[in-house]
Amino acid sequence: MRVAVLGLGEAGSLLSADLARYGDEVHGYDPSPVPTPPGVRRHARAESAVTDCDLVMAVTPGSEAGAALSAVVDALGKDALYADLSTASPALKGELAAMAEGWGLHFADVALMSAVPGRGLAAPALASGTGAGRFADLINARGGGVDVVGHRAGEAAARKLLRSVVMKGIAALLIESMQAAEAHGESGWVWGHLVDQLTSIDVALMERLLFDTISHAERRLEEMTAAQEMLLGLGVPSEMTAATVARLRRLVEEGMPGISFG
Repeated sequence: MRVAVLGLGEAGSLLSADLARYGDEVHGYDPSPVPTPPGVRRHARAESAVTDCDLVMAVTPGSEAGAALSAVVDALGKDALYADLSTASPALKGELAAMAEGWGLHFADVALMSAVPGRGLAAPALASGTGAGRFADLINARGGGVDVVGHRAGEAAARKLLRSVVMKGIAALLIESMQAAEAHGESGWVWGHLVDQLTSIDVALMERLLFDTISHAERRLEEMTAAQEMLLGLGVPSEMTAATVARLRRLVEEGMPGISFG
């Protein structure tokens, strides 16, 4: 297979190197002076990188996804498969799909669901769009872990972003908590305690976190208000704690929103 990878940063370089090791003819483009992965033919222009390719994988920031596609549509054959691996909104993925399909291309919205280092092509991914099945077949034949989740572009992106609300939120909470713990001189204890708490999460705990919160919302609002006051006293920015206070106050005033489990 002849494949082009647009974007040779951390993820793109590992994915393209895996494709080359599999035996594919891999062409790459990146405007930044990043190293060229082994086995990849580097091009000075995106258009020349994608010429005659069966598959194009755009591994760019979401803010550059539209420009990446616009730069190469004229150079792609009408039956080519264009896979956008950026982290972008479902709406933007839909716009990209409409643009690609308007040019006769097949489009796959691909959401990488774990870090690529250490996994490469085997990193779990979701795919949606008219080209999702074809993308999954190609990548899974090369050791990939792609699951097709729908025929409408944006469905894969939506699932990733819904998860990101929690996963990236946890990261922001950890930063805020550990910064406060450091200021208070208790970083060692707090770190060990949080490791114990987070590694014990199961279904029962998740349900308890959700449903016990509404019955104890007033008490938890008082607790988090006190936590916010403590962080302010320590001189630690408390955006995440303030957001929790605001959410708990809304629960006290409006009750729990409807939540189902499928």
